[in-house]
This record gives sequence, structure tokens and C-alpha cells, in this order.
Amino acid sequence: MIERRNILGVSVSALDLGTAVRQIGKWIQARDPNYVCVTPAHGVMDARLDPELLEIFNSSGMTTPDGMSIVWILRLLGNRNVSRVYGPDLMIATCEAGVERGWKHFLYGGGEGVADELAHALKRRVPGVIIAGTYTPPFRALTPEEDEEAIRAIGRSGADIVWVGISTPKQERWMAAHVGRVGAPVLIGVGAAFDFLSGRKPQAPRWIQRSGFEWLFRFANEPRRLWPRYRRYPVFALLAGRQLAHHWWRHKWGRGGVRK
Repeated sequence: MIERRNILGVSVSALDLGTAVRQIGKWIQARDPNYVCVTPAHGVMDARLDPELLEIFNSSGMTTPDGMSIVWILRLLGNRNVSRVYGPDLMIATCEAGVERGWKHFLYGGGEGVADELAHALKRRVPGVIIAGTYTPPFRALTPEEDEEAIRAIGRSGADIVWVGISTPKQERWMAAHVGRVGAPVLIGVGAAFDFLSGRKPQAPRWIQRSGFEWLFRFANEPRRLWPRYRRYPVFALLAGRQLAHHWWRHKWGRGGVRK
């Protein structure tokens, strides 16, 4: 079992990229239906305001630390070996691991043409990867007939993994509603990875990703769309700081106020 730690109510998996890929492999081998949430700070803040979304995060097979702030909090809580499990990195690492094993991937999401562009990009980057199919849902809610059509398309593809890129929290709700229904044992929500890996949107350089300021890079590129998301980050920092201070106090003094 992968340890999970509470961060503002969200049960986040304390793991690294390699552990996440190995766990996905175990589910595929066992045909054990699970979904994976890849969450940064704004996902945690969304879940605080939405009990249904919180339950979805906490019922996942894994809820990985996508943002560096989540990684740092986990390390301060005592999980020293945690590293970032970032959507685009998870997709590439899983595709690479699946080449020898014959894993089949289905791409669900993206804007018009993005899933097909992503399929071509993955085939160039990971020779031998099997893209079993793509499906681009409309931005509106699907009718029951359209939803069944998508389920049948995934089932016919024989996919082992469905990569879901329809943004948070829509993709998390979709995975929770479809896990165990689409034939593929593993559903993974990776949001903007569709745009980044297809080349539709610029991806922050590695040094910016490691610095914890990727959000600033993305905000500079899409300020109007991302401002409602990132304006809550100061609140996240305050709440997380309070949780860490409480953790430190309990660790040092114990429940009864007696110093350990």
C-alpha cells in the first residue's frame, strides 16, 4: 500500500514517479479498475469547497503530488523520498514502461484535433507506443447516447489506460463516473498534458518547474483563464502553513502538551 497524507483534507499519495508507474502496471496486470488524480494546489483548494470532489480525490487509486508546493509539504510532514508526479512526465514514463509490456493507450479529451496531434507526438517520442484510439468530447455535457458511444469506443479499442485531458475538476468527475465501465482498468487525469505534449501550448523549462514557479509561467501565458485558479494560492499557503505548524507542535510536544 502506498502511504497517503492529509493535506487540507485531501489524501495525497506520498510517492515518486517510478512508484506511480509501477502501481499502474500492477493494476493493469490484475485488471483492477482504478483512477488516478494528478493534483496541484488549486486541486486541493477546489476540493475544500466541494465535498463531492473531495470524496473523488480521496477515493482514487492514487492522488499524486503534481505541484512542487504539494511535494514540499509532504516532505515537511516526514515523507522525504517524495518527488513530483507531474502529468506530462507521468504520461511519458508510463508510455515508455508500457512498450515492452504491450500496454495500449486511449486518449480522451483535448480541443479539436489535439488528441490526434498528441497521438502523433507520443509515437515520435516513444517509439513502439500503442495508441489504441482517441476521442474528443464536446465542451458541453455529453448526452447519454454520446457518453455510451464514447464508452463503446474505448471498450472496442482494448485499451489498458485511458488518459483523460478535459481539465480539473471535470476530468476527475468523469473518471469517478466511468471507472470500471470502459473496459480499460486504469484512468488517469492529466489535464494540460494534452496541450503541452502535443505542442499546442508552451511548457515551462525544467528549472522553472523545479523552482515551484511553473504556475507563474503558465499565468503569464494565459492570465485571463488562470487568474481565478491562482488567486487562491496565498490562501493555500496560509492554510498549509497552519497545518504544518500544528504538525510540528504535536510532533514536538505530543497530545498532552508535554515536550517529547
